[in-house]
Amino acid sequence: MSVLKVIFTVIYLIAAVAIIGIVLMQEGKSAGLGSLTGSGDSGGDSYWNKIQSRSLEGKLEQWTKIVAGLFILMALLLMLIS
Repeated sequence: MSVLKVIFTVIYLIAAVAIIGIVLMQEGKSAGLGSLTGSGDSGGDSYWNKIQSRSLEGKLEQWTKIVAGLFILMALLLMLIS
């Protein structure tokens, strides 16, 4: 069991470093106080909202979800092994 635990720990650490890197590469999403009142970009049916998932930012968001899921799965597996 110790070999399996070492492998899961290495994957866990790689996922942790990957999450940090991916999140740091993303752009900020803060809209400020304008988002409270509804002023500013309403996020309607603009062209950018339609193609955003194909942009680099969309890919980074998708990889964040995947790596975060892997991170949580490895944490649960490590907890069950211990």
